[in-house]
Amino acid sequence: MALLITMGVLFVGLPWLVFHYITKWKTTARLTGGDEKLLDELYDAARRLDDRLGSIERIMTAENPNWRQNILPETGARQRLLNEGK
Repeated sequence: MALLITMGVLFVGLPWLVFHYITKWKTTARLTGGDEKLLDELYDAARRLDDRLGSIERIMTAENPNWRQNILPETGARQRLLNEGK
């Protein structure tokens, strides 16, 4: 009897379990063409915003080289942020 149960588990149960999870894996949500297009648009928007921020920082630095010191809080992070801007 134990041999029959073992054979059933090995030749029926185990393959069923493997194929069940393979099927689940194949039906999982994937990126559609619309999703990829949206991600590309969001990346372009983020890049443009980063360029604009860089332009604004250059303009502000040209007008007032010490503008960062006036807006940053008085913390240890202030010196780190000031060094990054140089």
